This record gives sequence, structure tokens and C-alpha cells, in this order.
Amino acid sequence: MTIDVRYADAWLAVVDKPAGLMVHDSALARGEHDFLADRLRVQFGRPLFLVHRLDRATSGCLLLAFDRDTASALGTQWMARSVDKHYLAVCRGWPDAALEVDHPLDGGPGKPLKKPAVTRFTRLATTELALPSAGFASSRYALLRAEPMTGRFRQIRRHLKHLSHHLIGDTSHGDGRHNRHFRTLGIHRMLLHAERLRFTHPHTGERMDIAAPPGDAFAKALLLFPGPSVL
Repeated sequence: MTIDVRYADAWLAVVDKPAGLMVHDSALARGEHDFLADRLRVQFGRPLFLVHRLDRATSGCLLLAFDRDTASALGTQWMARSVDKHYLAVCRGWPDAALEVDHPLDGGPGKPLKKPAVTRFTRLATTELALPSAGFASSRYALLRAEPMTGRFRQIRRHLKHLSHHLIGDTSHGDGRHNRHFRTLGIHRMLLHAERLRFTHPHTGERMDIAAPPGDAFAKALLLFPGPSVL
């Protein structure tokens, strides 16, 4: 499968990572042999350097560089928090219209040290579906824009769990009852999508704004929210 390229030049590219595909080999790969990085090396026909990562179940914008200097310059922006990262997420319940979660997180398996972690959430739309849950005749859901200000392990997913507004489709940190509701609707993926990246091009100085619209089952989930356009 050819990976959708949202932007590319001589130094860098932004691709639309499919949900369900590991970015690269790691301890979490569990014997898998199909990785996005390997596919992209073949597709571009050249070496590449990943500037950041996305979880296997997350789709959307992934930034990469074609040489070490470009990768280093982009990595410096990432560490300086000058890259704007916007995600779309569907969660259970109706959170406040705007909120900021400041809740330290560890680094995942084998990394128990907790570090500061901050995520900003904006509620874009709400819906209520005739799906019984916890004694109620219906279930409420919200479409959120998430902006992680730090880059901790599964940060958005874990911050939503901390709020008790679990991410739909998240089998590690989510709510199984609501995940099953969405599976009955034919939506079998985790509803987290890296919608947009904004960064400064390290060679031209241009402020880049690259987006990847949600597709596949995520686009189907958006149809559950009323209105001509929820985005």
C-alpha cells in the first residue's frame, strides 16, 4: 500500500500514517515485520530519519527528514515545543468546552519516573446515541481537538483516562463498554488522528502548516456528530 504523502521536498516530508501500522521496530512490535519506516524508505527510495513517533493505532501526520542535519534541526524545534501538534479524538461523555490537563506521566513500561505532562483540549462537537450504558438509555460522546504541549508516552490517551473521558477504541486505557458500542456501529479502530502539524522549515524559514483529513472509520465516526461540518 502506497503511503499518502501530504508534503515533500528535498529535505523533509509529512506523510499520513495509517491506523494499525507500527512506525518502526521496537520492544512493542511483538514479532511484527511490517513497519511504516521500511515502507517509506522503499517508497521514497532513500534513507530517512523519523522526527517523532505515533502509536500503532493512531493515524495522521508524521514528520520525517531525509538527512541528519534536517532531522536534528526539526528535533530541536520539537524539544523547544515550537511545533504545533493538533489531534482529533472521540471520547466518552461531554467534557468542558475547553480545558487543560496538567498531570505527570511515567515513560511507559520500564520507565517509572514521572515527568510533567500537559495537554490542552477543545470540544468541537457532541452527540448522544441510543446506546444503553451504566443504567442510562443513551450514551454521550464528544469530538475533541487535543494539543499535547509535552510528548509523553501515550499522553493524550492517558490524560483522557485521567479525566474519565476515555478515548473510544483505546483497548489499553479506554472503556470497554463504549468501545463495544462503536464496534456495533462498524467502527473498529482507536479514534485518535494527528490532524495537523505546524513547524518552521529549517532550510527556508517558512512556517509550514500541513494537515491530513481523517479517513476510513474515523470519517465514519464523524458522521455521528450532527451539523453540516464538525471540523
